[in-house]
This record gives sequence, C-alpha cells and structure tokens, in this order.
Amino acid sequence: MKYALAKFRVYLLGSGPFVVYTDHASLRTTIKSPHISQRMAGWLSFFAEYNFQVEYKPGRLNVVADALSRRHDYAVHKADANAIGVVWTSTPSSSLLDDVRSAYANDVDAKQLLNYFAAPSDKSRQKLAKHLLEAQDQLRVSRCPDFGTSGS
Repeated sequence: MKYALAKFRVYLLGSGPFVVYTDHASLRTTIKSPHISQRMAGWLSFFAEYNFQVEYKPGRLNVVADALSRRHDYAVHKADANAIGVVWTSTPSSSLLDDVRSAYANDVDAKQLLNYFAAPSDKSRQKLAKHLLEAQDQLRVSRCPDFGTSGS
C-alpha cells in the first residue's frame, strides 16, 4: 500500500477521497487504533497526507489484484536438475604471484627491505638505503622490465 501511494503520489495528493482495497484485514483497524508502536506512528504520519479509506476485500474475491500479481510470464521457472550440464570450465592461470616473487628475489632494494622486516633493529635500519627510508608510507614495486607487460 505504501509503495502504491508513493508511486502515484502526484495523482493522489489533493485529489478527492479514494478507496484502497486490500486483503490485509488488520489494516482497517490499525489505522484507527489508539495503541500503536513508533514504527506504526511513522507509517501513519505518511498515510495522513492522503485522503483515503481502506476497504477489506478477501484475496479470493479480488480477481484483478490476483491477475496482476500472479502473471504467468513473471513466474519463476525452476530448472530441471537433469537438464543442467557443464557448458564451459575455466581455470585462471595467472603467473603474477610467481613473477612478483622472482622479481623480489632479484631486486637489491627488495632484499634490503625483506632482511630488515625479518629482524627489525636499529643496526639493520642503518643499513637501508636512504631512498628506502624516505618512502615509508609507500608500496614498493620491484623494478622488473617484464613486470606488468605480459598482457595477462
């Protein structure tokens, strides 16, 4: 009901009184009930903008609503378990991690950093090159000529 009121707000606000037919019987009494929760109070403040009356119509008698909500072309089709088969399988074969490992193994700066991080101390920190100390908040990427040019 809230969705419909919000959707057609431009047409309904300021119009004469209109009737909302619902198969939710408790909506008739809830709107007029003196004992409501905070959540319901929020809903009622939204509904107060509109001039409407709620009429209960059992679902079996509300053929129009059933026709719209039970359209066959909107039905969820369940797949037959026997009809499902494998169409395609793919296994990623990225050698990126191997490329990074070999680049770090051959990089002088990376070796210095890895040695420092393996056993951090003031003595090992003094052995680090100056440009490595200045870039403390940056990610160090190895200088490898083939790195990132493979296209994969």
